[in-house]
Amino acid sequence: MQKYHTPLDLVRERSPERPVAFARPDAVAVAARWFQDNFRGDVFYAVKANPSPWVIETLFANGVTSFDVASIAEVELVAKHAPGARMAFMHPVKSRRAIAEAYARHGVKTFSLDTHEELQKILEATGGAKDLTLMVRMAVSAEGATYSLSGKFGVPAHEAPSLLLAARAATQGKMGVCFHVGSQCMRPTAYQAAMAQASRAIVRAGVMVDIVDVGGGFPSIYPGMMPPEMSEYADSIQRGFADMMVHEDTELWCEPGRALVAEASSILTKVELRKGEALYLNDGSYGSLFDAAHVKWPFPVKLYRGEGEEAHEVKGALKPYRFYGPTCDSLDHMPGPFWLPDGVQEGDYIEIGMLGAYGVAMTTGFNGFGDTETAVAGDAPMASMFGLAGRMIRTPRDVQEDDRKVVRLSRPKGAAGKKRRKR
Repeated sequence: MQKYHTPLDLVRERSPERPVAFARPDAVAVAARWFQDNFRGDVFYAVKANPSPWVIETLFANGVTSFDVASIAEVELVAKHAPGARMAFMHPVKSRRAIAEAYARHGVKTFSLDTHEELQKILEATGGAKDLTLMVRMAVSAEGATYSLSGKFGVPAHEAPSLLLAARAATQGKMGVCFHVGSQCMRPTAYQAAMAQASRAIVRAGVMVDIVDVGGGFPSIYPGMMPPEMSEYADSIQRGFADMMVHEDTELWCEPGRALVAEASSILTKVELRKGEALYLNDGSYGSLFDAAHVKWPFPVKLYRGEGEEAHEVKGALKPYRFYGPTCDSLDHMPGPFWLPDGVQEGDYIEIGMLGAYGVAMTTGFNGFGDTETAVAGDAPMASMFGLAGRMIRTPRDVQEDDRKVVRLSRPKGAAGKKRRKR
């Protein structure tokens, strides 16, 4: 990948006709080190957030050597770019062939499940293996999450005890519980609440678990979404773990995706046409802007104009715009608002930030679009949970929202979590 100090340097060098995804490996490395230094357990990267080889290689080189995979393709990807890495197959519904191949060919021994049927499938596909680590996925409240993940997976509370007992009896290896509080969780105490739910199920089942996996949901910063400091999440999880009915050797795991990679990429798009406040771009919802269209997140943006040495970032008073992608589908619409200087015109370039998570990972080839170039940028992300940049890019909308509610731009670090006590 070619390296540039900033995306503007690429615009000065040439005028790209296709979208360019800018990789920032240093941002991945900083986030990886933060989780290792502050989360008191094992960190598994959720590959689905961004399966780019450079992401996997950067994480592995910076100490994140465990990966949450959801398909045999992700298993093979990790095996190729992080040889020797530990993998956990955390999709609760898998094909028999995928289970067998992951276990026999790649040495994957950790599998999640949320039904008795899936448990039986795992046992049969692995030939009745007794060295498995079986993780029971529990349904928990998604209150506090921007995007709930509670509807599709997770054993209900009243069914959990029997499944926990069955999983415990099925292996001579380890057994644990896992859950997901929802994507972009804005409330650190949601983890404590979920851990309390899991603890009650463990007590009702009368079993001891070897692992508690709090899943993902760790947030990043987007316009209009200012999460608490990341340290508050780590502290909340540690308090919840200390209160669980588990033994002193029980392991604590997490599966961050978005938080590890959101800051690490941006997309450079070209304006093909302007209609009033509507800008037609060469990337959209079938490309890297899925969340901008379907979750309606207004990502931070910058405007570049000109060619050669005359190219520059455009500053000035901001106004709201909406985006349309390059396909012929009317659903290819990103309502924003995206705050850019007045006077945007055809041929301008817009850099859309904070797209390291669920950006290039969601790209399709619909309508013949979706071909994205990748380059490396050496500048800081547009916002950061880890001190790489100012906490937030502020827009006129942020200022208006501040008139209606208090937004805490910084918080003192929470008290350290209690020491685990023996049960």
